[in-house]
Amino acid sequence: MSSVCLIDTSIFLNLLDVPYCNESRSEVAEDFTTFAEAGCSFLLPMATILETGNHIAQNGDGNLRRETAQRFVLAVKGAFSGEAPWRPVVFPVTEEIVSWIDTFPNCAGRNKAPDKQEGTSFGDLTIIQEFEKACTRFPMSEVFIWSLDSDLQSYRQNP
Repeated sequence: MSSVCLIDTSIFLNLLDVPYCNESRSEVAEDFTTFAEAGCSFLLPMATILETGNHIAQNGDGNLRRETAQRFVLAVKGAFSGEAPWRPVVFPVTEEIVSWIDTFPNCAGRNKAPDKQEGTSFGDLTIIQEFEKACTRFPMSEVFIWSLDSDLQSYRQNP
């Protein structure tokens, strides 16, 4: 059975070895190898790209930020050119984004877990929407969000 994996920001930060955001680097690298050897297809959501770029620009000194940003550019360009082991999702069109925005107030207002006093961010909402699109597109495949966030880890389709 083939698997489709949507890479969350928490994972991409570790894969790119972003300073101060890479506490799980060795575990993530091991899991990546396991998933890749099993033939998993990796998808890079738009929100992951944007959020990772934000984290890079907000930490470390200028030289460290620049060095990390150069790794980021290679990884993201590689996704678009087919040289990286992950591919970007098809970026949403205006109508999709507008419909996602319409659901955002309810997602932000509802606690995302019984033990958390926070709602679902717009970034996470878009990743969840991409997960649902992938489930529809690949109904006979395992589809999951690979994340260090326990809330996003619960998104898994097992056919």
